[in-house]
Amino acid sequence: MRKTYPSDVTDDEWAFCAPYLTLMTEDAPQREHPLRDVFDALRWLVRSGALWRYLPGDFPPWEAVYQQTQRWIKARVFEDMVHDLRELLRAAQERKAKPGAAVFDARTVQSTVESGARAGYDGHKRKKGSKTHMPVDTLGNLLALLVTPANEQERDQVAKLAEAVQKATGESVEIAYVDQGYTGDRPENAAKEHGIQLEVVKLSEATRGFVLLPRRWVVERSSAWAARFRRLARDYERLAETVAALHYLVFAILMLVKAAPILKSA
Repeated sequence: MRKTYPSDVTDDEWAFCAPYLTLMTEDAPQREHPLRDVFDALRWLVRSGALWRYLPGDFPPWEAVYQQTQRWIKARVFEDMVHDLRELLRAAQERKAKPGAAVFDARTVQSTVESGARAGYDGHKRKKGSKTHMPVDTLGNLLALLVTPANEQERDQVAKLAEAVQKATGESVEIAYVDQGYTGDRPENAAKEHGIQLEVVKLSEATRGFVLLPRRWVVERSSAWAARFRRLARDYERLAETVAALHYLVFAILMLVKAAPILKSA
């Protein structure tokens, strides 16, 4: 019996997650460590922000956790979990399973030695790093995610984001709320090609200080939730694909917490 951690998956959460994570049978001869312990180790790592080699000794060896994580990333299991949890949470709030609206936003994350080779400089934020472009539904649930160098403009990513959103939702999104970084004919036309109308939510010039913008505050809240996981507070990953996958994992963790009453009664 190993030590328990606040980041450990609960029994109800594990019952939901296990079918996604079990890429081969639990009693397969290649398996040396319980899959639940490996998943708990990964959850501890993204919450604490520690290095792989700094995993506590009562978890499986870091090499085994890293290798299994790469298998999960290649199989896109975290994306599948987020997709199904999103529909579950929407149904619980008596919403349609497929959203009709989305909110787009981007967050710049400071680079590190590991990620510096692909980093860019965001002149607006005065920060060198990566930019995560994150569409969510109107409840704040993740729809898609794109990682670029921080110098890439939000408006230039609209085509890829709109395509990813429609793929994730089955072409159900009709409108996307955005900030002024997405203004212009080019992003508007790029969204229209995928059946999405962009609506820019502007900040009144007379307003001073911090103000919650209509619709836009939802995605800002989601970004803040993700940033509380220290592994996402900076860009520690060599590959952009890993950054995206860990975002999906973090949102799966957050959505599992919200889905706890549903899972318990299931």
